[in-house]
Amino acid sequence: MRFVLPAAMALVLAAPAIAQTKAAPTGTPGAAVASRVVAGTYAVDPAHTQVTWSLNHMGFSMLEGQFGASEGTLTIDPARPQDAKVDVTFKIDNLSVTAAPFANHLKSKDFFDAATYPTARFVSTSVKVMGQKAVITGNLTIKDQTKPVTLNATFFGAGTNPMSKKLNIGFRAMGKIKRSDFGVGAYVPVVGDEVDLTINAAFTAQ
Repeated sequence: MRFVLPAAMALVLAAPAIAQTKAAPTGTPGAAVASRVVAGTYAVDPAHTQVTWSLNHMGFSMLEGQFGASEGTLTIDPARPQDAKVDVTFKIDNLSVTAAPFANHLKSKDFFDAATYPTARFVSTSVKVMGQKAVITGNLTIKDQTKPVTLNATFFGAGTNPMSKKLNIGFRAMGKIKRSDFGVGAYVPVVGDEVDLTINAAFTAQ
């Protein structure tokens, strides 16, 4: 499920206390140091951005899968983190689960109907910092149905990537949605409607 992503990071930049809550291990090029972030527009890193979804499968087990971002941007100015903007698109056809037949079922008309609706998109609408919490609100669109989503995010790290030599920024966010809100509600309530989202988002300087 789409996956909201990002301006939250910006929020975190306004609160040094938050910026220090997820310090990277010693020796890594990235660390939760807000002063490393430079104003500008960053491109999403498709290889290192994932939205993991999980839901209750018939009361037997938890079921998980992932989406990866295909394109998008984060525009941020540390001096005005509340004005940060995030716009990220995901290719539904690239969803990942543990079995190919199940992936094909999810992409069928029973669920995402990937042939008709090939992408999902998240666009932030506001970013707020409250104490040590960063809250991002945005619009998530799946199957042409748009609903507001709220994410609780934490700044994870920033620094120069030793491979690309470019500044990278990352954060982690959590949220919940109901799949039935987006036309993906097959088999509710036998299969859970509430979906937990865990987002690991990475951006790189352009």
